[in-house]
Amino acid sequence: MPTVAESQTSTETDWVSRFADDVIAESERRAPGKPVVVASGLSPSGPIHLGNLREVMTPHLVADEIRRRGYTVRHLISWDDYDRYRKVPNGVPGVDASWAEHIGKPLTSVPAPAGSAYANWAEHFKAAMTAALDELGVEYDGISQTEQYTAGAYREQVLHAMKHRVDIDAVLDRYRTKKDPAAKGGGKKPQQQKKVDEAELEAAEGSGAADEDDGSGNTAGYFPYKPYCGNCEKDLTVVTSYDDDTTELNYTCSACGFAETVRLNEFNRGKLVWKVDWPMRWAYEGVIFEPSGVDHSSPGSSFVVGGQIVREVFDGVQPIGPMYAFVGISGMAKMSSSKGGVPTPADALEIMEAPLLRWLYARRKPNQSFKIAFDQEIQRLYDEWDSLGRKVADGTVLPADAAAYSRAVRTAAGELPSTPRPLPYRTLASVADITAGAEDQTLRILSELDPENPLTSLDEARPRLDRAENWITTQVPAEARTIVRDEADKELLGSLDDQGRESLRLLLEGLDTHWSLDGLTTLVYGVPKVLAGLEPDAKPTPELKAAQRSFFALLYRLLVSRDTGPRLPTLLLAVGAERVRRLLGA
Repeated sequence: MPTVAESQTSTETDWVSRFADDVIAESERRAPGKPVVVASGLSPSGPIHLGNLREVMTPHLVADEIRRRGYTVRHLISWDDYDRYRKVPNGVPGVDASWAEHIGKPLTSVPAPAGSAYANWAEHFKAAMTAALDELGVEYDGISQTEQYTAGAYREQVLHAMKHRVDIDAVLDRYRTKKDPAAKGGGKKPQQQKKVDEAELEAAEGSGAADEDDGSGNTAGYFPYKPYCGNCEKDLTVVTSYDDDTTELNYTCSACGFAETVRLNEFNRGKLVWKVDWPMRWAYEGVIFEPSGVDHSSPGSSFVVGGQIVREVFDGVQPIGPMYAFVGISGMAKMSSSKGGVPTPADALEIMEAPLLRWLYARRKPNQSFKIAFDQEIQRLYDEWDSLGRKVADGTVLPADAAAYSRAVRTAAGELPSTPRPLPYRTLASVADITAGAEDQTLRILSELDPENPLTSLDEARPRLDRAENWITTQVPAEARTIVRDEADKELLGSLDDQGRESLRLLLEGLDTHWSLDGLTTLVYGVPKVLAGLEPDAKPTPELKAAQRSFFALLYRLLVSRDTGPRLPTLLLAVGAERVRRLLGA
């Protein structure tokens, strides 16, 4: 166990350590000697996107830090697969308007998209997330809420909630807004509405809260339990009566007209409404730490109301945990799972390695928003990541940055897979762009980057090489791809003045002695300096920078018929010395 001094040091290191200190202390206060329990909740109502991933990564990082200190931790991920199917998401392959007939059923009772190998809608969308979490090194205990409810695991909690429905109603009533103040003294109020702002509605779509009433829209009284219809399987049911002594419950279905009398002490086809279900699970599982989205900080939100219900009804304690900010995509607005086509963790792992994706979540405090790059920004992001790795290696890194790096590349269970020769991502992307993935050409170019330590196999550059190739083929528009000319542009070459021709002569003259990535970098930047009568290592002036830009534009036009393109040293290596000489008019 850590000493007091070690604990004090950890709190000065990074946000993960500070939360780990708090969670350990709280767990020892509430449940001494028992495993520390942290939790996440995910609804497989559609593609589980990168914003939802923060719901998992925040407790994962804290749990992993606690494991590193020698404690036993359970990270629970509740799959909210017993939630109702609310609407047909846009842009999901294999899904059309006919899926609307399933609205109101449990997600596990909805057919999977056409062509799916999975048994139902929930399993289809869980599968992609499960694979991504495995690649990210996230250790967790998955809990299917369908299995929990249908097996009767929560039967005592359901009966308890129904017995204390007046108390629950009183808590909820503190946050209700009434259109008619006189309705306070009348029957149960169908006119009542919850105070839920737009932000909560957007975020709730991934948490099971949106589009679900709190049990108050019922003229027969308040009931925190919703049966799924025994005929059509939908939750468009209304409880008409309930007897606490016999647990006899009557309901009717507004969708198909079916009516049924059941005994709740043996009935497992329904669930508690969301604002009661969540706090019930906190108490049932003994959750110490669970984050929630910033939308849950609003009055009347699930987290705020849940804190009172868990204490006043279930005799439990609300978890500690931060409100986390939204995650965006470069060039896109805040994500909402109500829309199809939003990037998922699986999408991100197609174009970046798992440690880099982990780092994006580890380096920012939960209350700080950030963006994940699917555009050209990913190249700068990788440059920053590689620079951090060098600082770690030479001991110049700051403590908080070192901690974030450590959490990205390894877990308590060990190191994550890494690329043996992590060549610059922008270089790999440029090579993949120019070669269109041809392995022999790719190996030739990459082996010439550093002649003193040549790459001998593409496996040395994987999986980073594969991620860069995927980025080029899936994220870069066809019109932005690089196509090297087949023949020299004789018209352009013939129009050059003496300075233009001399600049090409100097470049071609230096190819053999500079044929490496560093050497060609020195050469292409040095030619304009030599033309200006300066030494190749002279510091650039504004005039010199302008001359360099003009020279670079000339080379791009002669090589790829555009004014810009991949970094010139990489482009020259990719084209090859012989072809460069031919295209530049040697």
